[in-house]
Amino acid sequence: MPIDFDHVAIATTDIQAALATVVGDLGGTIFSGGNGYGFRWVQVRLGEGAEGMTVELLVDWEPQQNDFLARFLARHGPGQHHLTFKVPDLAATLERVRNAGFQPVNVDLRDPFWKEAFLQPREAHGTVVQLAQVHPDHPGTPELVKEAVAGNAFFEPEWWPAPPPRAEPVCRLRRVVMSTPSLPAAVGFFAGLLDGEVVSEDGDAVELAWPGSGCVRLELHPGAPPGFLRLEGEHDGATETRDLSGAPLLLCSR
Repeated sequence: MPIDFDHVAIATTDIQAALATVVGDLGGTIFSGGNGYGFRWVQVRLGEGAEGMTVELLVDWEPQQNDFLARFLARHGPGQHHLTFKVPDLAATLERVRNAGFQPVNVDLRDPFWKEAFLQPREAHGTVVQLAQVHPDHPGTPELVKEAVAGNAFFEPEWWPAPPPRAEPVCRLRRVVMSTPSLPAAVGFFAGLLDGEVVSEDGDAVELAWPGSGCVRLELHPGAPPGFLRLEGEHDGATETRDLSGAPLLLCSR
């Protein structure tokens, strides 16, 4: 099984406002959520069927357990925090990553249901990258979204305030856009190390895709630091830019 780009995570200090945007304005489906160590999380699918991508909203919670998110918010404020790639065998992936000269941190292989490790922004082209392995018995995103649409979602626990009704029609999140001063280096990372497939390219940009419909667009910005630029999606209205807890979301007409 290949590596898959699972979701983009956004740190927020106002979960009610964030859910009002992704559910009430954009028609997203909440399908997963719960408590973590130092944070709470909720995942929202922006798209229908096999189309679209997942946004994970992170909230600081009990930082005495782990203050990574509290420190991020204090330093940067709300905004994009990390990209998560699911891998079939984390131990094998870590060996490959280390052999390529990278230094993963916070490696935790103890839980058979969720193993994880991280690459820091200085190595991961300006963003935190989470590498995660889930137990094979755990349902995938399509199954979880289907259950949520049917009213059978299970949360651990459901800690967030009730969002407004889902907007119709649904916005489709298409890609995460990253800035890079070197396209060859960034493509080497996202395609060579993380198995992205190059689906389009021109002189100043390269787009990569993964099996679960996740996409990353790399834009060349010489002299600028690497990192997150924006999210891009489609809706039935005019082109506009929304703010999603500090992360710009460019919506284009379908």
